[in-house]
Amino acid sequence: MPPLRLAILPAALLLCGAVHAAPVKIGVLETLSGASASSGQAFRDGVRYAIARLNASGGWNGEPVQLVEYDSQGGPAGAADKLKAAIADGVQIIVQGSSSSIGGQITEDVRKHNMRNPGKEVVYINVGAEALELTGEKCHFHHFRLTANAQIRTKALVEGMKQANALGARVYAINQNYAWGQDMEKAIAEAAPQGGYQVVEKTLHDTNKIQDFAPYVAKIGAAKADTVLTGNWGNDLLLLMKATKAAGLKTRFGTVFLDQPGNIANAGETAVGHFVAHAFNAEAGGAEGERFVSDYQAKIGHPPVFVEPQTAFGLAMVADALKRTRPEAGLLNVNAFASNLEATKLKTPMGEMSMRAADHQVLLPIVVSTVSKAARYKADGSDVGFAPVKVFAAEQVATPVQASCKMKRPE
Repeated sequence: MPPLRLAILPAALLLCGAVHAAPVKIGVLETLSGASASSGQAFRDGVRYAIARLNASGGWNGEPVQLVEYDSQGGPAGAADKLKAAIADGVQIIVQGSSSSIGGQITEDVRKHNMRNPGKEVVYINVGAEALELTGEKCHFHHFRLTANAQIRTKALVEGMKQANALGARVYAINQNYAWGQDMEKAIAEAAPQGGYQVVEKTLHDTNKIQDFAPYVAKIGAAKADTVLTGNWGNDLLLLMKATKAAGLKTRFGTVFLDQPGNIANAGETAVGHFVAHAFNAEAGGAEGERFVSDYQAKIGHPPVFVEPQTAFGLAMVADALKRTRPEAGLLNVNAFASNLEATKLKTPMGEMSMRAADHQVLLPIVVSTVSKAARYKADGSDVGFAPVKVFAAEQVATPVQASCKMKRPE
């Protein structure tokens, strides 16, 4: 196989004409600096891997796809500014994942741009913003979510923990106080009959502003919860795990982002027995999973962790749709590409992913894993890792299209 070449060029070079412009530009608009940069960089790495593979197979229209990176600096305002810059640079496909608040800004700005500029549309590829509203009242033709949502993750997490006899009867819900966290809190409450538990207390807290979670850990202990279910991510999960370790709290955690690097290191031995619902577990993927891990590490320099696998798989769907979109006068018709993406399916080591045309929510397998010393792949340089408990096929964890989604397609 020829060596892979990944074109990542600063916007300034593209604007000054120092390089030959490719017919397709994909822009990663992520939090690449600041406190939450680790999440944004993980999404970026997953995109880099997928675009490298796309270009190794011939790119699009015989030319490599260009990947341009923009730093949103962790906020909706920065994302709005960088989206304008990306569109001015000729980017047609925008990729973003870290933070539903930023995703909400991008999807609305993309919708408005496309309404005002027919024939110059851009599409938003959402690989991590999981708030329900993005495929509900805010759904539109040029937005595609290539990750799960709170309902899907909670459905899998609760069922997996229940089947493992690890859920208990008393559940404490702690989440970040914005759209995603509120969705998780609601999903945890709605899943109580399925899981056979009582939500003994619910907490919503400021996002990425809490420096010491000791008071929250004390409340969890006082509530005598068997299990904590949380959608926390980034520093809010890292610091929660750190406070849990410091307090010696033995309550079991059910999470959706525990596989973020640093969480196991922060939790230490107290993490053993905790659960996570995620899109990939190499051990559960068998030989195909091993090949993916090996190839990813060879191309990116480290194994795929956290949100990187779901991002790589999502961008593989984008690549497939691009391959099936014929150039028009040498250019990409974004609407034709979006129509092709609506019908895309992809076989992954976890099972088949497919795009649901009704709301542009991907249907994907979810694996529930537990932290164990018996896990084949270790995390954070520790002696524990994520041992697979149950792999759920896409149809087992799918949830219905929200009635609030009124998809309108271009004529």
